[in-house]
Order: sequence, then structure tokens, then C-alpha cells
Amino acid sequence: MIDFRFRPAIQTDFSAILALNRESEHFLSPLNAAKLNRLANEAAMFQVALSGATVAGFLLVFGPQADYDSPNFISFKARYDDFLYVDRIVISEAFRGHHLATSFYEQLDMHALARGVSRVVCEVDIDPQNPASLRFHEKLGFIEVGQHSVPAGDEGDHQKIVSLQVKALR
Repeated sequence: MIDFRFRPAIQTDFSAILALNRESEHFLSPLNAAKLNRLANEAAMFQVALSGATVAGFLLVFGPQADYDSPNFISFKARYDDFLYVDRIVISEAFRGHHLATSFYEQLDMHALARGVSRVVCEVDIDPQNPASLRFHEKLGFIEVGQHSVPAGDEGDHQKIVSLQVKALR
């Protein structure tokens, strides 16, 4: 069993975070250093999981007050006043299968409950499909509250369909 340590992300983690994001960009929006710096300043929670000195994964979360232009975030903001939005959770391929994502979500739930937040929200790709993520979120108690199309990639030349997911915490 690998022993992971969790802590808030810091500037020296950013190159590893950008590399992890690139590994999973087929499910995520692209991220560059400037955008990551801006998002880090808006984040309600920005955590990394470390194995030794290696960043094994990260979690980036926003509250409704964040200045963020993601169409998925904006959709949740129009529906709810009280939420934490999982913008991205990325686990290095080398560390998958060690329940890191589950651990991140457990920490997020505790963070939300400690602040009186009643729901955690996220989106999961359904076209193109991401069945593993859908199963994972269903197992954690998320339910679909809608779907919508969003631009896929920075060029916006094609669309993807996402499932808007909510987990009630109380």
C-alpha cells in the first residue's frame, strides 16, 4: 500500500499539476500556467496528493463566489447558491487504483460540511463517454440533475455533452 500525504497545492507543484492535466486533457479543459495561477487564486480548495515528493494527483474546487467562466460552473451557479464545484480531479496514471480520488472526495465532503455547504457538484462527460467516471460518481452518491453541451477544447469547433451531477451532503 502506498502512503499518500495530502496538502494544499503550492506554486512549486504547478509544473507537475500542468503535466497531470495534460495526461487527462481528453476529459478536461486545457490548462496553462497563467490560467492555473488565476484559478488557484479563486479556488475554495486546491489539494495535491503526494507519494514521497511526487505529485500523484490534485483536486481543484470552487465555491459559488468564484470568478470563473467555465460553462459548467456557470450552469451550477445559476441553479444553486450553496455548493462546492469540482472543476477537476486528476490522478496520475501511475497511481490509479489506490483510492486517491475517493480520498480527495472524502476530504472535500468534510471541508464542505465544516463550512455548512450542503452539496458538492461536478460534471461528467457523456459524449464522448466516460463510463468509469459515471460509475465512480454514482457510487459516491451523485445524481444527474441535467445535461448540456459545451465547447470541447479552446477552439470551440466541436461540442461535448456533459452530465451535471450533484451530491447532497445533508
